[in-house]
Amino acid sequence: MSLSLLPVYSSPHLSPSLSFPTPQLSFLCFSKLSNAPTPHFILCCRRNASFSARCGPGVPEGAQHDSGIEEDDEQPMKASCDDDEEEEGQETLSSLVLPERWDVLGLGQAMVDFSGMVDDNFLENLGLEKGTRKVVNHEERGRVLQAMDGCSYKAAAGGSLSNTLVALARLGSRSVKVPAINVAMTGSVGSDLLGGFYREKLRRANVQFLSEPIKDGTTGTVIVLTTPDAQRTMLAYQGTSSTVNYDASLASAVSKTNILVVEGYLFELPDTIKTITKACEKARRNGALVAITASDVSCIERHFDDFWEFIGNSVDLVFANGDEARALCNFEAKESAASAARYLSHFVPLVSVTDGLRGSYIGVKGEAVYIPPSPCVPVDTCGAGDAYASGILYGLLRGISDLRSTGTFAANVAATVVGQQGTRLRISDAVKLAESFEFQLDSSSSSSSVGTDHISSF
Repeated sequence: MSLSLLPVYSSPHLSPSLSFPTPQLSFLCFSKLSNAPTPHFILCCRRNASFSARCGPGVPEGAQHDSGIEEDDEQPMKASCDDDEEEEGQETLSSLVLPERWDVLGLGQAMVDFSGMVDDNFLENLGLEKGTRKVVNHEERGRVLQAMDGCSYKAAAGGSLSNTLVALARLGSRSVKVPAINVAMTGSVGSDLLGGFYREKLRRANVQFLSEPIKDGTTGTVIVLTTPDAQRTMLAYQGTSSTVNYDASLASAVSKTNILVVEGYLFELPDTIKTITKACEKARRNGALVAITASDVSCIERHFDDFWEFIGNSVDLVFANGDEARALCNFEAKESAASAARYLSHFVPLVSVTDGLRGSYIGVKGEAVYIPPSPCVPVDTCGAGDAYASGILYGLLRGISDLRSTGTFAANVAATVVGQQGTRLRISDAVKLAESFEFQLDSSSSSSSVGTDHISSF
């Protein structure tokens, strides 16, 4: 498929020859968290600024922290935080050496995830609908955590967007042939212990969190309950993440990025829509591509007009699953994911639509390239779409023009995450995936033929 192309800002990863398809481009201390009497946590810092949740009233005894990092990176747990360690978790950007330009910058909700395995009876007893996402208050969050007493769960610097960014950073960190991919995130965390934990965990995963913590703010949390059929039910407590301001740090960051990824969940926050608009306008003025994650069907339905105003004015790349894509198209459930991908690609240069076990589609100029699913035994579907998005971004940043190769790589990344417990791509898996991808590219480079599923030939 031959496409007209538009040059974009050059970087070590976006080479001067890299272009982008342009159909209709113009359309283009935990008790501090709340006043709730229960549950509360005692947080214990480690030397590497990770933490473990110890039992307070209503807190599962088996609670543990999920570093998202190999176990040999862990340090022995201390009984408490000393002042130096607290300062390290709250360090300012002035102590960091930052790149001149970011390859990918994420704008999204900064939430600490508490994830655990439960059965269907657990959800029924709490009156929770399986597979949905719900915003909860202090009391509702406390009630669920109390019910989890005795269960085992993990804590991680979570959020859909951060999953994608961490996976991308890990995929792009170990190549000897090309520079590392520079990844950052902006959002809103409080000055509490969980805020420090969130920032430090991303930093250790080579994702810099650029926004300063909000004084006296409370960091948002998400409880992720996964049932044996790999379906996840999410309960979000917004906290400070409910407000993302367009401040000096955000303005500076978006002016120095090649791809800005906006998390669709932000449309649930009316005051934040202004921030999104300003950030995207400045990013595009400085040569960046803008991507959006559809995030959630109910969110799209509630903010349909806002989504489409944003897509029509600012977006170059959409990430969605089949249900979210149909919601964006206002299609009925009987319509296929491929149809949604084709429709959306009339308004957006590049569309990525995942369709679960059926595979995925990449939509360009009214056509949909089918990507078969990568085989795996599903353990936890939480994070599958996030991982897939990281594969697409990785292919674009590495200058890969073949849609099918990029989509197949993205499917491999997603399958790897689905086959494990937890939402984060492990370092060892990321290294293997990136090496395999580079090997396939080297093998295919000897062929001079250009297939029909290419963005361009560089």
